[in-house]
Amino acid sequence: MSKTWWCVSVVVLTACTWGIKLNEGGQRVHTAWNRDVSACRYVGKVTVSVADHVGPMSRNDIKVRDELEIMARNEASELSADTVKPLGQPHDGEQPWGAYSCGSRLGPVTGQGSYRSPVTSPAEAAPADNGGGFQTYPVKGG
Repeated sequence: MSKTWWCVSVVVLTACTWGIKLNEGGQRVHTAWNRDVSACRYVGKVTVSVADHVGPMSRNDIKVRDELEIMARNEASELSADTVKPLGQPHDGEQPWGAYSCGSRLGPVTGQGSYRSPVTSPAEAAPADNGGGFQTYPVKGG
């Protein structure tokens, strides 16, 4: 009985984060990782959270970060923002993001990992040489 209860609990807890998808509004929101947003209008702050543990086990950090970004972009679209930038690192599955209205003030995507627009085709998801920085990839189904 206890093994069955444990298995059911794990399935129920993991189901809580399934289905986090980029909505139509979120697809229009860019993520400015290292880009200066001082020329943009600050719209507000969004704090998003996902489960970072399933029982005693930690979830994959990359998956958690991807889900946090998706949720931040979705929430920012509701504030009429077109850009989000993380205000801190994820902690216990929660992360604060700044929401900004930048229009075209950030300029074009540089390919240097500092600004990423929504990826529309698999060819655009190819990693760029960003001088030792980090590269992000879109979550499937977005």
